[in-house]
Amino acid sequence: MTAQDSDTQSRAPQIVFATVAIACFAYSAAVVALMHVLRLDLAPASHFVSEYALGRYGWMMGSSFLAMGFGCLMLLLGLVRIGIRSWVVWLGAGLLGVEFLGSLVAAIFPMDLPAAPSTLTGRIHDMNFLVGIGSFSLALLLLTAGFWSDPRWRAYRRTAFTLALLYVVAVILQFLTLRPGMPYGLANRFVFATFIAWPLGTAIQLLRVSRNSFAPS
Repeated sequence: MTAQDSDTQSRAPQIVFATVAIACFAYSAAVVALMHVLRLDLAPASHFVSEYALGRYGWMMGSSFLAMGFGCLMLLLGLVRIGIRSWVVWLGAGLLGVEFLGSLVAAIFPMDLPAAPSTLTGRIHDMNFLVGIGSFSLALLLLTAGFWSDPRWRAYRRTAFTLALLYVVAVILQFLTLRPGMPYGLANRFVFATFIAWPLGTAIQLLRVSRNSFAPS
């Protein structure tokens, strides 16, 4: 086996992880976009994205949750494989694992129908939503801070910071609009968009870093 063959085998896993993560996040975003066409009965301004998991086509939204979780898992594995150089990034990557589990919970336990009696399934979904927001916010901040000190991620640092900041702003807006008459549904879609944007951008950068790490000098 030549040195070039060895390098190719060494970089193959993280390239696969990054590629699968990109596909998962793109699929999740595409499904949510499609649900806006299939479920015209749910006005975006006054309904959460999670409501697409209820009723007809609910299985599609469930698959979107699963894709988000699997994408986070692939991103976690890719970051570990590429070589994490600080405990900050290690902790942030670990929190992606929490998000993976949270996405599985979201797929299994849908929210309650609006104005319907509270159920155990709905309470689990709501609690999972709060845990997911907290863990993912912390993951973004820690990983972005870790990227700032890693020269391999220099070109992506400002983008990562901007996307992480947008996610935090979206979360704040979500909680500020959780009142009757407020466009909480639009805020929720902003949360979803920024939730997808950061890991998708990071997975794309991971693919670039993986290729460049073993590029011929």
